[in-house]
Amino acid sequence: MESKKPTSLLPVISFLTILSFCVVETQCRKNQGQQLGHFYKAKLSNSGIETSSFRAIHLMDSANIHPQEGLKEHDRIERLPGQPQVEFSQYGGYVTVDKSAGRALYYYFVESEKKKSNESLPLLLWLNGGPGCSSLAYGAMQELGPFRVHSDGKTLYRNRYSWNNAANVLFLESPAGVGFSYSNTTSDYNKSGDSRTAEDSYVFMVNWLERFPEYKDREFYISGESYAGHYVPQLAYTILYHNKFANKTIINLKGIIIGNAVINDETDDRGMYDYLESHALISDEVNHKVHKHCDFSPNASTSKLCDAITEEIYKSISYLDIYSIYAPLCFNTNLTSRPKKASIMNFDPCSDYYVYAYLNRPEVQAAMHANVTKLDHDWEPCSDVITKWNDSPSTIIPLLEEFMSNGIRVWVFSGDTDARVPVTSTKYSINEMKLDVKTAWHAWYLGGEVGGFTQVYKGDLTFATVRGAGHQVPSYQPKRALSLIWHFLGGSPLPDTTRYD
Repeated sequence: MESKKPTSLLPVISFLTILSFCVVETQCRKNQGQQLGHFYKAKLSNSGIETSSFRAIHLMDSANIHPQEGLKEHDRIERLPGQPQVEFSQYGGYVTVDKSAGRALYYYFVESEKKKSNESLPLLLWLNGGPGCSSLAYGAMQELGPFRVHSDGKTLYRNRYSWNNAANVLFLESPAGVGFSYSNTTSDYNKSGDSRTAEDSYVFMVNWLERFPEYKDREFYISGESYAGHYVPQLAYTILYHNKFANKTIINLKGIIIGNAVINDETDDRGMYDYLESHALISDEVNHKVHKHCDFSPNASTSKLCDAITEEIYKSISYLDIYSIYAPLCFNTNLTSRPKKASIMNFDPCSDYYVYAYLNRPEVQAAMHANVTKLDHDWEPCSDVITKWNDSPSTIIPLLEEFMSNGIRVWVFSGDTDARVPVTSTKYSINEMKLDVKTAWHAWYLGGEVGGFTQVYKGDLTFATVRGAGHQVPSYQPKRALSLIWHFLGGSPLPDTTRYD
């Protein structure tokens, strides 16, 4: 899992190489948060990434719909190696999104914990960001999935706060080249970008619903974090676009929810430095210099003075995990012969290494129906084959506004200890929309404690913080994250009193 040498995508640094947010050499592994840091830097350097607005994608034709008979049962996972006993059904496999190119996306699906209610509970899609990081690596195995990986890299333990308590949950590895997803046409990996990802994800969903027809009319929600702040709205817009063009409901989209999400480049960047200053990680004077010498507006050229200031900031916080500033670090990446005592409520900072070992075990890949012969390399949590990203709009705010005008539920949440896409950035981005307040800022509660704070805007956009959570909210605060998703899916406000949860 060592980082690769820089490619020719950027003059100085590829967005797939590692920034300086590392403590020791073994810490310098590509993960979702670091991948995002590289990408921000790539966009700021005017590297040729298209940043204009997201455009309506090409309409999907019938040639993209493939026969799915018998594939559901083929994808059934009887039992994962080292898995504790469970009552719910789980599936894993591939959906072809481009037959001529041999491009296929891998999914992992867990039905609801409660068999009787899984016939009525909604379908929830989860997407991780990066861009280029695996929803299996993070969402499924370290955040909201039913299992976590023990320190031996061989066995699993239950996550009692899994989101399949509230929904039937689908994890997608997208685009091709991420995780177990692949293409037989290697040039596809140089064509990756926001538009291609949205198109392929839409084709995936239409075909997946043919494979699982019992979910065709089910309420459908899309969730994700980090750079999925782009993926989720763009897929939702693509669904809305096709539904309107067909004048019928092809996919029953009801809402989206995004966490610590990339929304608007200018405010995302500006808010990060304000967060660092307000949390005593940099001085007032240094933050003043950032605002004086750095221009974060779209397509602005960075100055050498701004680069020097920000590089010094990166060095000064390099011994922190800026994706969860109060969290412990991983100093021993070795697996253990016997599992260490595990706790769902106390996230293990070395979990990346356990998941990497587990998902590279041949028996695990066989059980999950992962076609590793198509990959020709180890499974990686963040892609090492995607070397170019072609398009990334500077803002997705117009899409959020489009959803609100069409009655699509929109929730945005922030783990309040993340300094990479912090709560300040998200607040600044929402403020760009100039929405009137419907329900004023107030605490929400769980178990008699403050779970975070929330505000609801006219048009029914809900913003919520999750107290004590980092960039990957369900990793650090799984109970609060489950409460959040319960209320989102139910369309109910977060509880504003300790009398009920």
